Amino acid sequence: MRIIPTSAVLLVAALALTGCAASSSAGTGGPIRVVASTNVFGDIVKQIGGSAVAVTSLIEDPSQDPHSFEADGQVQLALSKAQVVIENGGGYDDFVDTLLKGASNKKATVLNAATISGLNQHPSAGEFNEHLWYDFPVMTKVAEKIEASLSALDASKKSTFAANTAAFVDKLATLEASEATIKSAHKGEGVAITEPVPLYLLEASGLVNATPAKFSEAVEEGTDVSPLVLRQTLALFTEHTVKLLVYNEQTDGPETEQVLAAAKKAKIAIVPVTETLPAGKSYVSWMTANLAAISAALG
Repeated sequence: MRIIPTSAVLLVAALALTGCAASSSAGTGGPIRVVASTNVFGDIVKQIGGSAVAVTSLIEDPSQDPHSFEADGQVQLALSKAQVVIENGGGYDDFVDTLLKGASNKKATVLNAATISGLNQHPSAGEFNEHLWYDFPVMTKVAEKIEASLSALDASKKSTFAANTAAFVDKLATLEASEATIKSAHKGEGVAITEPVPLYLLEASGLVNATPAKFSEAVEEGTDVSPLVLRQTLALFTEHTVKLLVYNEQTDGPETEQVLAAAKKAKIAIVPVTETLPAGKSYVSWMTANLAAISAALG
């Protein structure tokens, strides 16, 4: 789960002062104003909305740790004027709801990927992996909700939104086909992770996460890894239990560094992934590159 930074909370009072007046500007013409919690969702909106949308992505610097987001005045302004807000949900970006509430912008359509996915409806099923953008069927559902929301705000461009969505979903189908190709060649092979960021993609590719759950949970939450769990994790490489290490290069720490060193020493293939779009990449090109890197690493 993510902790809302103090700086985000402090903006709520200011948002409340400006939100009511700003939100009344919705529907005055021009592009549809969209705020996305990260540039992942921001890019998907652009693929569907094209020139009919003006998108602000709150987290877009690939070197920025999404877990430590700090809001500023530009965030205040964007959320107060937003007609559509897209968040991941599932505890990943709760600061969006906090700031939006402070803005008193009740007119904005809020799309929550976790809710749309339907995967967050059964807590008894186990720990929820909030990194939904690595799940292509879920992104198909999100794209369809984006299309419906944009069409409701600008019916004159409904056919354009529909065509753009169909083209985007076709690209997602190609990504799913790449997963199936990996699965046909490597089903059941073990992999290790530092965090559950790419887990949906790895599982859809038929790969088995062999990492002790307590290790990846501790790394994600920024807590200490017990010596026993660390030894169990390092043994995955010394004993060649896994063929691949996939790690989140946007966060690091002593345990992660030890795991990387162990994988290198054992000559286990290593593939870095990120939580936000790398510079110069679209969502599809980013995921295409991730799948190509995993396929090549598995040999």
